[in-house]
Amino acid sequence: MRTGASGIFPAFYAVQVPKDQNYARKDGRTERFVARFLGSVQVPVHTGNDVLCAAMRKVQTLPGNGQPPSACVLELSVKGVRMSGDQCFHFFHLKNISFCGCHPKHSRYFGFITKHPDHQRFACHVLMSDSSLQPLAEAVGRAFRQYYKEHIGYSCPTEDIFIE
Repeated sequence: MRTGASGIFPAFYAVQVPKDQNYARKDGRTERFVARFLGSVQVPVHTGNDVLCAAMRKVQTLPGNGQPPSACVLELSVKGVRMSGDQCFHFFHLKNISFCGCHPKHSRYFGFITKHPDHQRFACHVLMSDSSLQPLAEAVGRAFRQYYKEHIGYSCPTEDIFIE
């Protein structure tokens, strides 16, 4: 699209990015949101609003942040979060996401913390939009509930034990 070249390209590797930044579509079990990816930073712990806020401030001071952030499509499902765009392509399993949320005062900023699959390291990934990203945070919550219902609830059932 940038170069105007035409030809055959596998649709699996392409995502159409609409101009409307408030775009959200639900088709089946996948929800899509468009935001701008600001960057990722390593964080010391895996949870907390104060950790998210500190990471959001740190991402804003990263080198190269003078250029406008790239548009990014987030696809949420019970499998995980897939981020794709011009300058980013990442996939995070839900089991590796430990915390997410919007900035408490500026809901157009959203971040989520992931655990490295092999090491005890955590990173916060920060996105922004022109409007509130609260629907994105709620969609991640729905994906977690569905994942728990389908995987954890059945593979690790809990029982109520009553002691008389």
